[in-house]
Amino acid sequence: MSLARTRIVVRLLAVSALAALTAGCFQPMYAEHADGTPALRDKLMGVELPPVDKPNASPEARIGVEIRNALAFKLYGTATGTAPTHRLVLRFSTSKSSLLVDPNTGLPTSENLGIDAQYNLIEIASNKSVMTGTTFSRVTYDIPGSYQRFARTRAIRDGEDRAAQEIADNIQTRLAAFFYAGT
Repeated sequence: MSLARTRIVVRLLAVSALAALTAGCFQPMYAEHADGTPALRDKLMGVELPPVDKPNASPEARIGVEIRNALAFKLYGTATGTAPTHRLVLRFSTSKSSLLVDPNTGLPTSENLGIDAQYNLIEIASNKSVMTGTTFSRVTYDIPGSYQRFARTRAIRDGEDRAAQEIADNIQTRLAAFFYAGT
């Protein structure tokens, strides 16, 4: 065997040995624990989601409900009946800006929606804040035609829904990391 082939074989054996040594270290984040400690899914199901504090029937109240519903589905799925151990308090603000304006009508044809959210995870037993964070979402939507009022309303609502889903994804990921790692 040539010297180059011998080096390649030695390197492959070294990589295989290192892979075998670290194979037992990997544990899936959402796996059930054999030692009886609560799994991540059980911990996430213990998060209570109170309603977002926004004026009734306002556009922001609808966005708050959308964020809360998306987050509840991500945390609980279809499960129910777990006693809450933590409470997640959510606050957010929205902003809109016109990106393109039709020069003939002066109406926007493309808008940008932004949601900036702050969340606070409170341990119910001690009423202490154990984690705080912020997240944001920016989505763009097109408004078809200046006389299509329903299409404009639907485009705005779809943009709000996409932004709410993104906020819920970000918060769920951060909660999972907190409960898994403890920080």
